[in-house]
Amino acid sequence: MKIDNFFSELKRRNVYKVAVAYAVVGWLIVQVATQVFPFFEIPNWAIRLVVLLIVIGFPIALVIAWAFESSPKGIDRTMVADALHRQSRGRVWIYVVVIGAVLSIALFFLGRYSARNSVTPQQDASWARSHPPTDKSIAVLPFDNLSRDPDNAFFAEGVQDEILTDLAKIADLKVISRTSVMQYKNAAARNLREIAQQLGVAHLLEGSVQRAGGKVRVNAQLIDARNDAHLWAQTYDRDLADVFAIQSEIAQTIAEQLRAQLSPTERAAISQPPTTDVVANDLYIRAQALDYQVNDPGAKEGLLEGVRLLQEAVRRDPNFLLAYCLLCEINLDIYWGGFDHTDGRREQANRALQRAEQIRPDAGEVHLQKGAYAYHGFRDYERARTEFEVARRLLPNSGQLYTYLAAVDRRQARWDDAIRNFSRACELDPRNVFIFEESSFTHFGLKHFAESKSLMERALALDPTNVFIRAWISQVVYAERADTAPWRSQLNAILSEGKERASHAAFMFVMCALAERNRNTAAQALDLMPAEGAVDFFDSFWPRDWYVGLVARSFGDENAAQKAFASARIVAAKNVKEQPDYAANWEVLGAIDAGLRRKAEAIKEGKRACELLPISKDGWDGPSMVTNLALIYTWLGEKDLALEQLDISAKAPAGITYGDLKLSPVWDPLRNDPRFEKILNSKR
Repeated sequence: MKIDNFFSELKRRNVYKVAVAYAVVGWLIVQVATQVFPFFEIPNWAIRLVVLLIVIGFPIALVIAWAFESSPKGIDRTMVADALHRQSRGRVWIYVVVIGAVLSIALFFLGRYSARNSVTPQQDASWARSHPPTDKSIAVLPFDNLSRDPDNAFFAEGVQDEILTDLAKIADLKVISRTSVMQYKNAAARNLREIAQQLGVAHLLEGSVQRAGGKVRVNAQLIDARNDAHLWAQTYDRDLADVFAIQSEIAQTIAEQLRAQLSPTERAAISQPPTTDVVANDLYIRAQALDYQVNDPGAKEGLLEGVRLLQEAVRRDPNFLLAYCLLCEINLDIYWGGFDHTDGRREQANRALQRAEQIRPDAGEVHLQKGAYAYHGFRDYERARTEFEVARRLLPNSGQLYTYLAAVDRRQARWDDAIRNFSRACELDPRNVFIFEESSFTHFGLKHFAESKSLMERALALDPTNVFIRAWISQVVYAERADTAPWRSQLNAILSEGKERASHAAFMFVMCALAERNRNTAAQALDLMPAEGAVDFFDSFWPRDWYVGLVARSFGDENAAQKAFASARIVAAKNVKEQPDYAANWEVLGAIDAGLRRKAEAIKEGKRACELLPISKDGWDGPSMVTNLALIYTWLGEKDLALEQLDISAKAPAGITYGDLKLSPVWDPLRNDPRFEKILNSKR
């Protein structure tokens, strides 16, 4: 067959029409899959399967178009090439192509430019329906402060907190953690049935506290939220010194009302008051509130104030076990968070822990802090896990405990265990934004993008004004598909609300601008950057001048870059000197020295960060150290070594994302190398 005749035959047999129609409809199906599947939490492999089937089906469709044609009798084999060519009976195929093209374009721009970050009440209720309550489930709501002195609010919180703590030690009950219930302080605005649904419990305990002189009145009532039935109520009028006995009595009564089975150990734990000093207890509650700020980059002063309050509490009551445990925890938070990563700070945590062990070595809270000390103090995961497992038997309703377990699982690359333990933590503390964030980060590191986005949207529903969460959700598409449009759209929306709010996401403004190669938005991002700098996605702190240098280098202003990097190095070198065993400090110094072309020093510092935190020791933060070493090698012209490290990062969970590889200018020196393209394609 001549080539001209072949093409004529393709046209006569409608092969061209089928190819165009198939391509348009196939593209429409892909758009529907990518936009709709994540909404129903269908995993990403299903989308890839749809794309693969469409690709495989294309040649099959062409073969069928060649071999068969439509006739009034239906589908018949095509007549031989020299048969009489019948007139086309319509233009239906044109309509199919046009309609399919319009729908495809509409879906493409809908997904590209819409910021779908709002979470409806129906979605919030959906979470609750997926976690139906059991009969032996309860949430202890904040007690009203009926005292004239507003300072007694902490006293009322202490009463509620101790009742909750006692009930949480009973394995036969499901008890919601403190973080989640403290959001319902306004008693007048409570809808009990709705609260119970949100928390996934059948029962609620609420009450009030009135303190006057040396007397106290505590009122408590147990409600079955499923039918609004009041199951029990009691008013206690006692001397102030008896308030701790009241708390134990209420906890035991509630356990009896819910028909919970108490072991002798649990009964003994409930009957033992945390302290006999009312003022010390107030100080403890105040410090506890400050510890919840631990994930705020500016939390250092609050944490140090918490230490001061607890030191005063244990001075008043040297046998206050919970105060010593919290003192250990806050000192570890200061150490682990990099606010004061020194041996002296870790030793302060150790001294508090040793005193707690002397008071009651078999307490669940003691084992919890022993695990935290092994984990945050030494990254001794096995010792931490041993202590956490003991604590789990004694504190069966501790959302904090399951969060710790999940975090250790993540460090050890036990990903399924991490997901399961984060899920349990979310169930026990269903209004805790931090836990949903960490669970989302875990799925993100595993490239479970739909699951990650869903969990972070849940966090946004709990904290709808959180700028970081909004910005983070919008960058998921960038990480997965190297598409910056949704990210930019949300960042612009945040910026329209004011520079102060936008500054909380300054790091992401810089990264998005660099991915877009937009000098103007990069300058705008630097204007938002706090004077001290900002943390990255892995909580490593980078001085402001590092970002200034990075932007200048990315747009070819080498003189400005050198000046900024030199300024940033002063801060980074000081941090390394003060905290020489903190891997993140070496990571930052190494990258800065690479920018300054201090080759030998930069490589040594980047390697030191990887030695302190190798992937084998930390499956979560370790890959970021490897990625940073790849950056150092790239900037210093060591292409082979850079690609070697980049390949390691790309293969690791929590390693570099497709979006960063595809669009970040730091990798531009590697882009023409086939090995880089291979790494990039492996992340698709």
